[in-house]
Amino acid sequence: MDLIADRGRRVTVEELNTTRLLAHARKQAHKRGFDDILIVDVDAHHYENEHYDEFLPFMENDVLRQLVTVGRSTRQRPGVVPIPTGYQDMGGRVTRYPLRGSEKTDQGQIRDVQLGHRWMDAMGVDYSCLFPTGMLNIGLHPQAEMEVELCWAYNRWLTEKVMPEAGGRFFSLLCLPFADPDAALRQVETFGDRKHVGGFMITTVRANMGVHDNAYMKVYRAMEERGLAIAFHSGVNWSDTAFKNCNRFISVHALGFTWYNIVNCTNWVINGIGERFPKLPVIWMESGLAWVPFLMQRLDHEYMLRPSEAPLLKKKPSDYMRDMYYSSQPMEIQDYDAMATTFRMINAETQLLYSSDYPHWDLLFGLSLGFRFAVDRLGFAVFVGKGQAQYPGRHGRAAIQARTAQRQAKSESEEVREFGRGIASAAAHRGG
Repeated sequence: MDLIADRGRRVTVEELNTTRLLAHARKQAHKRGFDDILIVDVDAHHYENEHYDEFLPFMENDVLRQLVTVGRSTRQRPGVVPIPTGYQDMGGRVTRYPLRGSEKTDQGQIRDVQLGHRWMDAMGVDYSCLFPTGMLNIGLHPQAEMEVELCWAYNRWLTEKVMPEAGGRFFSLLCLPFADPDAALRQVETFGDRKHVGGFMITTVRANMGVHDNAYMKVYRAMEERGLAIAFHSGVNWSDTAFKNCNRFISVHALGFTWYNIVNCTNWVINGIGERFPKLPVIWMESGLAWVPFLMQRLDHEYMLRPSEAPLLKKKPSDYMRDMYYSSQPMEIQDYDAMATTFRMINAETQLLYSSDYPHWDLLFGLSLGFRFAVDRLGFAVFVGKGQAQYPGRHGRAAIQARTAQRQAKSESEEVREFGRGIASAAAHRGG
C-alpha cells in the first residue's frame, strides 16, 4: 500500500505490525519498570465495524437485522451507525488507521484478541477494558430501537465470543442503550452478572440525554445492586448546534469531549443522583481532567447562592465529584502546576484511572507522568504504593493476584519502587 507522506512523498508499506510499530513504547515500558507493576487500562478500543458479520446476526428483531445486513458487504458496512464529520487520522499521518486491515493474525483465533495482546504487551498493560469505536456514536442514531438491537448484538458477541478467548486479560463496560430505559434495564439484568463485565458505558454524544430522568432510576438501582460501575464516555459531534460556529476540527475536538461530560455530570450532581445511589461508582471517560476543577468551582458557587434548587444535596457539588472516578486520557500536561492542582482537587490518589485510549490518535502512552494506579473490575481505583494493592472484585481478583505474583517473581530487584503521589510525580517530572 502506498501512503502519502508529508509534501506528497509516497511511502510503500506492505503490512502493519503492531509489535514493530510500538517498539519504542516497549523500550519505554522496560525502562520505566512497567513490567514490575500491575497496570490496568480502563479505556482502549477496537474496531467493531470490521466484525459486523460476526455480531449483527445476534440482533433479535428480524426486520432490523434484515435492514442492516442484506445487500451490504461483510466488512465496512456503511449506514449501520452515524459517522460524525472529523479528521481522526490526522490527514493520513496516523498510518495504523489505513493499514490496520493489512496486519496478519493467526487463523482460528479471534483477531481483535491477538491485536489487543500485542499492543498491551508492548506497552506493559496487564488488563484492558475494551470499548467499540464506531458505536460510540450510537446515541446519534435516529431510531431508538436500532440502538437497542445493536447494543444487544454487540454485547452478546463481546461476552460470548471475544472476552472468553482473551485469557482473562480483557474486561468491558458494555454499551447501554440509553435511548430506551426499559431495554437498558433488560441488558443490565441479562449481561450484568457475566464474567469480565465490570459495568456499563453510556455514550454521551446524543440528544435529549437526561441522566436525571426518573425513568432511569431503576437502571441505576440494578447496577448498584450488582456492584457494577457506570461510565460516561464522551466524544464529538460537529453537527451539534453548540459547535456549528467552529471552523476547525481541533476546536470541536477540544470542546466536544469535555462539553458532553460537563453537561451530564452537572445534571447527575445537581439532581442528587449521588445521594440516591451512593454505592454506584461513576466514571467520566475520555474528556481529560482540566474541566473537573472548573466545574467543581462553578457548581459550588451556584449552589451556595441557590441551594433550594438542589434540595437532595447534603454536601457541596464538588464533594460529590470527588467521589467519582476520572480516566487519565487525554491528560492536559502543558502546565504542571495546574495539573498538580487538578490532582489535589479530584483526590487523584484514589480517583484517577489510567487509560491509554489505544489505538486512537491522541492516545496516552504508558504511565508517562510517574503515577501508577491499578483498577479492579474497572470501577474501583486502587493506588499502588510499595507494591501493595487490594483487589475487591468478584471475577478478576484471583487472576489479578496471580498475575501480580508472577510480576513479583520476575522482578530482579527485591526493593519495590516507591510510587509517589500524583502531585509529587508531576513536580518531579517537571524538575527532571
